[in-house]
Amino acid sequence: MEELKRQESPLVEEEGDKQPAQAPKERKKQVGKKLETIRELGQTEIPEMKGSIHCLTIVGQVEGHIIMPPQNKTTKYEHVIPQLVAVEQNPDIEGMLVILNTVGGDVEGGLAIAEMIVSMSKPTVSLVLGGGHSIGVPIAVASDYSFIAETATMTVHPIRLTGLVIGVPQTYEYLDKMQDRVVRFVTRHSGVTEKKYRELMFRTGELARDIGTVLVGRDAVECGLINEVGGLGQAVQKLKELIHIQKESRRAPIQ
Repeated sequence: MEELKRQESPLVEEEGDKQPAQAPKERKKQVGKKLETIRELGQTEIPEMKGSIHCLTIVGQVEGHIIMPPQNKTTKYEHVIPQLVAVEQNPDIEGMLVILNTVGGDVEGGLAIAEMIVSMSKPTVSLVLGGGHSIGVPIAVASDYSFIAETATMTVHPIRLTGLVIGVPQTYEYLDKMQDRVVRFVTRHSGVTEKKYRELMFRTGELARDIGTVLVGRDAVECGLINEVGGLGQAVQKLKELIHIQKESRRAPIQ
């Protein structure tokens, strides 16, 4: 019996030794995850969101074909597009909330995001917080319903090429056609008329050394660009209503 105990004891010691060896690895993984969370989000824990609504944030500059400097806060359109495809395909997600606080950016990148949002089969609601400037305007109006915070602003201005003077007629014609694309998209998916939108775009005297218009909160609603002044609570509630309407329409019998 004593010999059996002696033979078993090394096994017990080995098993005991294995457990402490694994514990530091697990702790190291947890510490690594916490450090990554602090670096990315500024907090130690990510609040778990169990729901059927996906939140898409468009912040900083919309980065398209040209890489922005590292100190710029950007939203890369090649990162947003796969998210939109995943939302469209995921059966657990019933709607999407788009939150904007952007200064604008790449025209084609912004239009690509806006075109994908407007073509989604699931209900979408946008909320402009802080700012929805320049190419952020088409993204804001691409949703089924749009909100703007009372203190948020939207800048409507002509398309420009990094502030340079255009000296070649062909370049001007190209930018003019691109501008028409933006105007058509905005007027097609909002309540503002083309005449009014172009008037806001080419207004002088409001912006220093530039042409265009800054719309603050309710101004964007009164001109027909945004549907309603509101915040997060109203936006989520409206999205739930749209989701409910879509569910009811699918259940309705076809006559």
